[in-house]
This record gives sequence, structure tokens and C-alpha cells, in this order.
Amino acid sequence: MYLNNSKIKDIVLKALREDKASFDITTKALIGRKRKANAQIIAREDCILSGLAVAKAVFKAIHPHLKFVSRFKDGAAIGKGSIVAKISGNARAILSGERVALNFLSHMSGIATLTAKFLNKVRGTKVKIMDTRKTIPLMRQLEKYAFSCGGGIKNRMSLADSVIIKDNHKKILRGHNLKDIIKKAKLKTSSNTKIEIEIENIKEFSQIIHFAPDIIMLDNMSLAQLKTCLILKRRFSPKTKLEASGGVSLQNVHAIAKTGVDFISVGCLTHSPKAIDFSLDIA
Repeated sequence: MYLNNSKIKDIVLKALREDKASFDITTKALIGRKRKANAQIIAREDCILSGLAVAKAVFKAIHPHLKFVSRFKDGAAIGKGSIVAKISGNARAILSGERVALNFLSHMSGIATLTAKFLNKVRGTKVKIMDTRKTIPLMRQLEKYAFSCGGGIKNRMSLADSVIIKDNHKKILRGHNLKDIIKKAKLKTSSNTKIEIEIENIKEFSQIIHFAPDIIMLDNMSLAQLKTCLILKRRFSPKTKLEASGGVSLQNVHAIAKTGVDFISVGCLTHSPKAIDFSLDIA
């Protein structure tokens, strides 16, 4: 997955306006307008790197003549103490952009690092780890890009990408036959649109599997329930894919993968990763 440069610029400018970088009263009071400086960004812990282009865009937005040299590429596994980038030029610009740049780098590298940990847990199985739409508003493209830096395969970007019939859809359509709901979804969308439906128990799965949706999401099911669904799927609709979702953690993801499901979607990858500690040091 690649980042859209115009999207990066838009998000960066909004972040700088939020931080009022152009009104940095401390820096303006103490540092001369033409003062030069050299700085380096250092990783304070092991991580998978993501967000270098965004960090660079922050400094360039403040002062286009700043020199920003990356020493690694996004997706690289780096160790504690690694110098990931060097910055030189206007001292005011470096100081005023420091926090916003590090915030992006810390958050995105946190997502990439956590993604890599999940993938390592399921190594040797056929399962694919997927992200979700549980992202910070306006940050989705950056967060899903960070997920890909960790080795993940992105799920739908937005509501326009595929049909996922969730529990609340079914509640509003209460009284409608599940077969008719799936049929209507297929009729109202293009022929290549994937149809996925969320279910929460074996009884509902036993009905749904006969209608052969493309994907069935198994929400918060136990390992025993997942295994039962696999047996029914192989018997009645082998081509239907199964996605386990809800309550997935580093502690249980391997056991879930071993059941034989096709996908595991993990919300915590984007909504609550631990930020990676980076610092910007003036040389």
C-alpha cells in the first residue's frame, strides 16, 4: 500500500494548525530567525518503522528548504538507539515541527510493530490477519498504511468497498428472511462486490451457510464454536470464507488461527497500539 502525497500534506497541515506551529512563541522568543541547526531522530526501543514520509512532510511544510535524510525505509526492523533520520537547516522550523513529526512516527510505528507481532504469532498457518475500520477519524489512510508496513493485508478502506451485513442491519430488518437479505444485497450491488454477513451463534451459522455468502464473520465465538463452523462450512459451502473477529489478542490469536479460519480481523492494531518512543536530539 502506498501513501497518497496530497493526503499526507492535507493531514500534516491540519496537524500543524492544531499545534499552532507557526505561532511557536517559545522558539520565536529565544531562537534567531536565521539560526541553523542539525538534529537526528532516534528510536528509543526496538520497532518496525512506519511514517518517515509523514515526518518529513511535517518539516517540509514548515520550511521547504530543510534537509531531511532518512536512514531506513518504512517496514524496516530497527533496534533501540537507531538513528532513523537526520535533519538540518532552519532551527526554528526543526523545533516547531518536532512534536507533530514524532507523534505521527510514534503512532504509525506502533501500529506496524504490533501488526508484525500478530503475524509472527500465526506464522505457519494459512490465516490472514486483517485490520478493521476502527481507526482515528481522518487518520485511516495513514493507519492502514502503517498496518501494511508491519506485513498486514488491508481490509476494506471504507463503507463503499464491500457489503458487510452486521448485527444492527439484521435488527432493523427483523422479520426478513436471512436468505432474502443476502439476495437483496447481491441484487443491489455489482457482481464483483463481496457479500459478508456477521453471525454470533451456531444456530444462525447453520442457516446462513446454505445461502453461500462470500464471507461469514464469526463474532466473539469460542474455539469450539469456530471448529463447529469449519465442519459445517466444509460440508455445505466449501468456497465460503470464514473470518474470526472480536476479542482477538496476542495471547489467543495462534489458537484461533489453528482452527482453520481464513481471516482474523484485529481492531486493536489501529485503535490501541502502544506508541513507539522516538526522540529528536539537536546535535
